[in-house]
Amino acid sequence: MTREKIVGIIGGMGPEATVDLMARIIKVTPAVDDVDHIRMIVDNNPKVPSRIKALIDGNGESPIPCLQDMARRLESWGADFLAMPCNTAHHYHLDIQKAVTIKVLHMIDLAVEAVIEQYPDLKRAGLLASTAVIKLKLFERPFAAKNVVVQTPADRYQMGIMHAIKEIKASNYGSEVVDAIQVVANDLVDKGAEVLLVACTEISIISSQIASTVRIFDSAQILAESIVRVARNDR
Repeated sequence: MTREKIVGIIGGMGPEATVDLMARIIKVTPAVDDVDHIRMIVDNNPKVPSRIKALIDGNGESPIPCLQDMARRLESWGADFLAMPCNTAHHYHLDIQKAVTIKVLHMIDLAVEAVIEQYPDLKRAGLLASTAVIKLKLFERPFAAKNVVVQTPADRYQMGIMHAIKEIKASNYGSEVVDAIQVVANDLVDKGAEVLLVACTEISIISSQIASTVRIFDSAQILAESIVRVARNDR
């Protein structure tokens, strides 16, 4: 019998988003008892230098050394592969992968693959993400390879998204936060998005409260399902 693999989670960006991913992993694991669940080694480190300050403001400490150190430690603690519940931090995916000998799952590529698998004729995808993800165009390359245009919010709506993300990081989940994201989701669909993709792990925490006339995908959910498949050697 093939041994199940152990996942190492590079977490803390933010800490509640990491817990949300762990909960998703547990929920999608076929299990009837504790022993049926997969083993997770988690470094829920909220001290990772700000990705926003480094990438957008241009005056912050690079998070690369910290992320590489976390990856090395997780590998040394026995992780067979790594995952990182932060879309923005995937700008550093290659740097992290170079630091270890085990595979680091790529949440963004996995999300795009999952969307295209279910919508092979897709032409336009709406993105609910942080400003950093949008400015860095992290989803444009993999979607463009599939001939899909990424639809992003107008600036005034994106400001609302960023305010909502900050509120969620502070554990504030009031109706005004959900409403701010709902307005953007509606606008993206009105402008032609055929599917929506939640591409911020803070938004993922409340994504079940967002409604739409089109299918909503969630990169955190897709990552959780991928982790379970890899850990159980399903592919």
